[in-house]
Amino acid sequence: MDIDFQTPRYVVVIEQIKEKINNNELEPGERLPSEMSFAKELGVSRNTLREALRILEEENIIIRKHGIGTFIHKKPTFSNGIEELFSITDMIEREGKQPGTKVHFTGIVEPHSDDIHELDMADDEQVFLLKRVRTADDVPLVYCIDKIPASLLSKGYKLHEESILQSLEKTGLTVSYADAQIKTIGYHEEISDIMQCEKDTPLLILRQVHYDASDRPILYSINYFRSDQITFNVLRKRL
Repeated sequence: MDIDFQTPRYVVVIEQIKEKINNNELEPGERLPSEMSFAKELGVSRNTLREALRILEEENIIIRKHGIGTFIHKKPTFSNGIEELFSITDMIEREGKQPGTKVHFTGIVEPHSDDIHELDMADDEQVFLLKRVRTADDVPLVYCIDKIPASLLSKGYKLHEESILQSLEKTGLTVSYADAQIKTIGYHEEISDIMQCEKDTPLLILRQVHYDASDRPILYSINYFRSDQITFNVLRKRL
């Protein structure tokens, strides 16, 4: 690597570490050496190394685990465009993995206030609630909470498909588009445990209200994704 001596030393160290990752000298999930030995290996001071590692952590290239060490961040298995209205089943199968489902709850329940608002329901209506974990090759990927106005479903409706979108189509409910929001939360005592997440692994929450061609809301979903398994991206164009 050519070194420009006008370049700050910590920037050079960042490029050296990235080069080691690209050359597979440092692999995803690998623990970095101690600061003292790594600084000696790179020929820099510990302060220079610390600054480089701070920036690499901000870029999500490394991850610090308190009391354990610093690791090369594992690259997410899945990457999906947020502008794409995708089936989780299709997404898993596109990566050559086997989709699976572990149902935690299914049944007719009283709606919460946000269900009534998002699904444009009357106060006396009920919702069909489905809670499940979707897996890829038996590894938890996403915890799904799906809610559908019970009035739109036939009595005794059951999910017989891996994909809820396909299941709804068979009942005559076809999703045309969805309004989505995404945010990140830290450790969630219940859901992180179900998803087998470590305490330092954030969850990505994708909330979507799905509409049919008549602009009628037919499905409200809240999906908790493991951030070490998936990333979302969006294509932006200059107008």
